[in-house]
Amino acid sequence: MLARLKKYNKLNETLFLLLLSVFSIALIIIRLYFSKHFTFIFLIWNLFLAAIPWGITTFLIIFPKIKDKKLLLILFLSIWLLFFPNSTYILTDLFHLRLNLSMPIWFDLILILSFAWTGVMFAFISLIDFEQIMLKYFKKRTVFIFITLILYIASFGIYIGRFLRWNSWDIIQEPFNLFFDVANRFVNPLNYPRTWGVTILLGTFLNLAFWSFKLFTNKENTPKK
Repeated sequence: MLARLKKYNKLNETLFLLLLSVFSIALIIIRLYFSKHFTFIFLIWNLFLAAIPWGITTFLIIFPKIKDKKLLLILFLSIWLLFFPNSTYILTDLFHLRLNLSMPIWFDLILILSFAWTGVMFAFISLIDFEQIMLKYFKKRTVFIFITLILYIASFGIYIGRFLRWNSWDIIQEPFNLFFDVANRFVNPLNYPRTWGVTILLGTFLNLAFWSFKLFTNKENTPKK
């Protein structure tokens, strides 16, 4: 596995994401040691869910023969899309930042931000992998549209997760109730201004963040001839 990660230029990326994850979890351990409270322990589970989409696209990159089997590729990408909102969902865990006497609020801010940033890195790197995979089948402009829409879909997923308390597993456990909640917001959009306010504004923010991330990571400082 290490050889494949190195061969497809994924080893440094994997080590860096591992470092971010270890740092975040270390902050949880420090907080637990000093406060004796399990307040933010759920962030470790959220981080695990955030890593799943990156794990899927990384697997597809380092085992490229899978991309030649279209039905299998569609299955993997469907699972990827189902779990993708979890990667950026951690941003909304900032809602849990409260003045807590068990630990300084500045420590809790750094703790939550570290998890949020790690989740965003999982999301953005996974999207770059997705772009690389899709460019084999579609034009660059089409892939751009795909990614833009996916980030809006992710924002809608964040909304139904944060405010309606649905999660990725509920598509199997309670598909009909989940479908009703989602469909109702499309059939009667004017009755749910918060739904579309969160989806549109957060989706726009994520698009601006991702495409600026892409712009500056691809920047070359050599002058044009």
